[in-house]
Amino acid sequence: MNDIFLSFILGIIQGLTEFLPISSSAHLLFPSLLFGTNDLGLYFDISVHAGTLVAVIYYFKNRIFLMGRSLFVELNKPNKNKDLAFQLIIATLPIVIAGFFFKELIEQRIFDTYSIAIANLFFAAVLFFAFVRNKSNKDLMNITLYSALFIGIFQCFALIPGASRSGTAITAALLIGLNLKDASKFAFLLSIPTILGALLLLSFDLKTEVVELNVMNIIIGFFTSMIFAFLTIKLFLKIIEKIGMIPFITYRVLLGVFLILM
Repeated sequence: MNDIFLSFILGIIQGLTEFLPISSSAHLLFPSLLFGTNDLGLYFDISVHAGTLVAVIYYFKNRIFLMGRSLFVELNKPNKNKDLAFQLIIATLPIVIAGFFFKELIEQRIFDTYSIAIANLFFAAVLFFAFVRNKSNKDLMNITLYSALFIGIFQCFALIPGASRSGTAITAALLIGLNLKDASKFAFLLSIPTILGALLLLSFDLKTEVVELNVMNIIIGFFTSMIFAFLTIKLFLKIIEKIGMIPFITYRVLLGVFLILM
C-alpha cells in the first residue's frame, strides 16, 4: 500500500477510534494484517495523536475556557467548573503513574493479535454490564473527587491493547451512575490530559531513536485524524442517547471474533 494512502487510512482509524468505545489498537492492526503495511514511524504517531488532541480541545473549547478561568481567575470562588477541572486532574493521575511504572513492559509489545482480541471481548462484556445496570441519571456536575479517582483507576486498563481508552472511561462513569451522554463527555474531556501525556512520552522517544521524517505523511495524518476525530465526537454525543451502547458492544464482539479467526 502506498504510504500516502496508508497515512490517510491510519488517520481515519485514529480519528474514529480514539473516541469511540471500540479499541483503536484492534483497528490499527488491520492495515498490517490485510496488506502487510509498514510502521510509518514515531513522527507519524505523534501527528495523529496531535490531530485528535486539537479536535477534542476545539470541540470543548468553551468548557475548557470556563475551567481555566475558574482555576486562574476565580480560584477563591465556589465554582462547578473549577470542581470539574480538579476532578479531571485527579482522574488523570492513575494512568500517569501506571504508565510510568509499566512503560518498559508496554514498549516490549508482548500483546499479539489474539490477546488484543480477547481483551476487546472482555472489556466489551464489562461495558455491557455497566450499560444495562446503569439506572441513575447523574450529570457531569455530580461527579465527586472519589468518583473521578475511580474513573481514573479504571482507565488504567486502557494500557492493555484492546481495552479502549474511551471505552474504559465510559464504563467506569456508567458504573458510578452518570447518564450515558455525560459519561461520554467526561471520557472525552479526560482524553485531553491523557493524549498530552502520550505525546510527551512519544516526544521523549524521539531523543533516543533515529527516526525518518516524512512531512507529507505527517500532514495527511494530522489533518485526517483531526477532522475525523471532531466529526466523531460531534456525532457520537448527538446520537448516543438514542442508540445507546449496544451497537458498539455488538461491533466489538464481532471484531474480537474476527481477529481470533484470522
